Amino acid sequence: MTDERHHRHPDSPSARYGSPVGGDHLLFLAEALRTFHDTGALAPSGPELVNALVVPVTSRPNRPISVLEVGAGTGVVTRRLARVLRTGDRLHVVEANPRFAERLREDPVLAARHPGVGLRLSACRVEELPECRPPAPEGALPEGALPEGSAQRYDVIVSGLPFTNFEPPQVRDLLDLYLRLLAPGGELTYFGYLGTTTARTLTAGPRRGARHRSVVRLLRRFEEAYGLGERTVWRNMPPARAHLLRAPGGRETWTPAGNPAVEPAGGAAPVAR
Repeated sequence: MTDERHHRHPDSPSARYGSPVGGDHLLFLAEALRTFHDTGALAPSGPELVNALVVPVTSRPNRPISVLEVGAGTGVVTRRLARVLRTGDRLHVVEANPRFAERLREDPVLAARHPGVGLRLSACRVEELPECRPPAPEGALPEGALPEGSAQRYDVIVSGLPFTNFEPPQVRDLLDLYLRLLAPGGELTYFGYLGTTTARTLTAGPRRGARHRSVVRLLRRFEEAYGLGERTVWRNMPPARAHLLRAPGGRETWTPAGNPAVEPAGGAAPVAR
């Protein structure tokens, strides 16, 4: 990774919760109880959900690709990506939770990735990426950075953010940002848990239930505009639905109001993978 190397602190996640892989559930649960709004779950994604989220990478074009993972958590998806990426590929991992970011820095699977795969970790929110890039040595650029005025574009974005925990304007801004970060024709995956609208209304009251429904409607409009398909993963805790979407080929179709302006490129109906 491009972060500075450091010795393990006695209070680091690996020291407190065990090995980077074995302690995932304990660390995830601890952080979920402490900051559920940003974590959005009580356990990491299961293997079948992970497989659904990395479909754009496992069914990829035959050329190097650039992948952005947002909200990596303890790294269950990150490790899967590290295993399937090839020489020349780049993986940029964004994780705002400092304890999760520390776990990722210590992860042995990521450290043992193929030497031809570039890996960068940004310990910030995805909205803060420009401010989060490390300072470059004089006359050089940090790994993954582009000259001023350029924009980093990704072939694949995998989002683990809990959209339904956020306010609708924040979700709209994130979806718009993902479209700007994707290369033309790039693909995006994210997921949501099943049954959350009813549960949120019953447990948090009508006001939060209404906010939750507004976010769901916003996501549905986005999926109607760009969706390629979805997969329901019943063998996850809790059951979840993964969504696969594709950015248009150089055309802006997602407006700030959250309404599609034109049909997705090609006008094809969504196809489940």
